[in-house]
Amino acid sequence: MEMVSITIDGQKMQVDKTSTVLEAAKSVGIKIPTLCYHPELRPEGACRVCMVEVEGARSLVASCVYPVNEGMVVHTTTAAIREARKTVVELLLANHPQDCLSCQRNLNCELQTMASDLGIRDIRFEGERKNYLMDTGNSSLVRDQNKCILCGRCIRACSERQGVHVYSFANRGFNTKVVPAFNQGLHEVACTFCGQCAAVCPTAAIVVKDDTARVWQALNSGKHVVVQTAPAVRVALGEALGLPTGTIVTGKMVAALRRLGFDRVFDTNFSADVTIMEEGSELLDRLQNGGKLPMITSCSPGWVNFAELMYPELLDHLSTAKSPQQMFGALVKTYYAEKVGIDAKDIVSVSIMPCTAKKSEAVREEMKSSGYQDVDYVLTTGELAAMIREAGIDFKGLAEEEYDAPLGIGSGAGVIFAATGGVTEAALRTVYEIVTGKELEDIEFKNVRGLQGVKEAEVQIGDLKVKVAIAHTLSNVRILMDKVKKGEAGGCIGGGGQPISAVEGFRQTRADSIYECDTCSKLRKSHHNPAVKELYNTWLVKPLGEKSHHLLHTHYHKQERC
Repeated sequence: MEMVSITIDGQKMQVDKTSTVLEAAKSVGIKIPTLCYHPELRPEGACRVCMVEVEGARSLVASCVYPVNEGMVVHTTTAAIREARKTVVELLLANHPQDCLSCQRNLNCELQTMASDLGIRDIRFEGERKNYLMDTGNSSLVRDQNKCILCGRCIRACSERQGVHVYSFANRGFNTKVVPAFNQGLHEVACTFCGQCAAVCPTAAIVVKDDTARVWQALNSGKHVVVQTAPAVRVALGEALGLPTGTIVTGKMVAALRRLGFDRVFDTNFSADVTIMEEGSELLDRLQNGGKLPMITSCSPGWVNFAELMYPELLDHLSTAKSPQQMFGALVKTYYAEKVGIDAKDIVSVSIMPCTAKKSEAVREEMKSSGYQDVDYVLTTGELAAMIREAGIDFKGLAEEEYDAPLGIGSGAGVIFAATGGVTEAALRTVYEIVTGKELEDIEFKNVRGLQGVKEAEVQIGDLKVKVAIAHTLSNVRILMDKVKKGEAGGCIGGGGQPISAVEGFRQTRADSIYECDTCSKLRKSHHNPAVKELYNTWLVKPLGEKSHHLLHTHYHKQERC
């Protein structure tokens, strides 16, 4: 690594020659405000909020794209810089809804926070405010073009990270806007509803569709309301409520859900273990009976949408097993309803998920195996945090509580579904012991872990040599699917419904906490879960059996959207 010597605000330092001024400043604790910049996306230099003064340069420069060089002297807080930043933000606000100076509702609006930090209390400039219609036609996301500041973050997240290319700039000058193709709604274009655009939007122009009011209504309806929480929620909810990134808050979360009024609090880890039983058995069946290979997991609805939209010719490679959320919903209104003697029509099933696409998954026509909508409402981690704040619950002060049995018992294998490669590792733990009949001593398949783009590995299971591949982000899924198409050949930690974060490494920090949950679990293999054993022994009979086929499996179909 080649280093250069530079000076920022009087501090002399050695930095990597490939650094930008913004990166160099950040490395020594100097904060330069940004709007269009995001650490996980390609720098754009569009908003000009991060301007700094470089001695010898003819004008102020955008620090997020300006490279360092030997002997550079940089100033970040001169009067001219402060005035320039304030003017840029005021000009953005001039064409923006005025609630940014008074609204206290949106905790994720970086523009609002920046206006406050810069001491902007009124608008000096007269702007032209548009009156765009809201895009509310889908179950997962809401777009308010009136709040867009043209930073381009959503475009880059959708194209670079996900490879879906839903958004682009349209028109010119003052008429420029960010839109899907032909200015259509997200439900009319090839959107997977992954929510990564909402996760990076700095002005709440794209947000998760809020279902908290409907859940509050259900809690006051007199019906039996149960809730399931996904593995990834326990390592992110605390972050939304003022705790450090990656804090494990499982027990406090359970306690908070009971305070909110849920009759039973269950763990999606239970149905993740059921998913492994069904999906693992399906894999063995395909291997032994000449089924379609490679088999690809179908746990992520964003990925399923992607496959249905982009690779419909490869849908028979997908496992027919439903996602843990939907398996849970089907079991709640059949198995659980029968067990506790409550009519399914009187049960309201709520799930807390890290992924915005789970909302669209819940309303699919295929997801009514119980005779009702299997999952009635889906809340994201952020929505649950909002309900806890609204209820005035002192989250940090809550004593930890346990999930309710029997659908609250889950294994470490279930919890690692939250991390990229986790579903594969969980399946390998069970498939290995079913095939070999031997106890697996080293149960950690670390060669399938990590946030790399595409990771491939070979695992010896008895006489079988099983090849596995794991893709992180949909753009890398495309690479993998193209390999499958040629015959050559996801995790929700950072899902669109998780607390919004621009902290570098936040995904890895959350993933580390998930694996810590696994390591600390008494049960670490899905087939060892006693509640799952009881489910099969007393009700389902066997994986891939008649009841399982009806309730826990489905088929996917081509989606036709432009």
